Amino acid sequence: MGEGDPAGRLVRPFTLTGGRTRPSRGDFTLISTVTAVDPPPTAAVRCQPEHLRILRVCAEPVAVAEVAARLDLPVSVVVILLCDLLEAGRITVRPPRLVTRTTPDLDLLQKVRDGLGRL
Repeated sequence: MGEGDPAGRLVRPFTLTGGRTRPSRGDFTLISTVTAVDPPPTAAVRCQPEHLRILRVCAEPVAVAEVAARLDLPVSVVVILLCDLLEAGRITVRPPRLVTRTTPDLDLLQKVRDGLGRL
């Protein structure tokens, strides 16, 4: 749930966010895709260790939920830290792509049904 230091002390999530409990922006959902900006902006603000860990995870596009899972941090904490990085120009965020509702491919569904029936 939280990060420990080498001595085994627990770092509480609210200390990672500077006591903040709500994100400053509404850009993030669990399935929003986050990517680190490469190269980082020249006027980049100095990051906390947790910010740097997020940037390493986000070297390739990754969902917010996956970032939280890889860092073993609550999603709420990760979203607050992602807001910091977005405001500093260190990451980009893409909302989930909306899937338009279309009529199902009946031929494909028939093939799937027939294949399942053969199992």
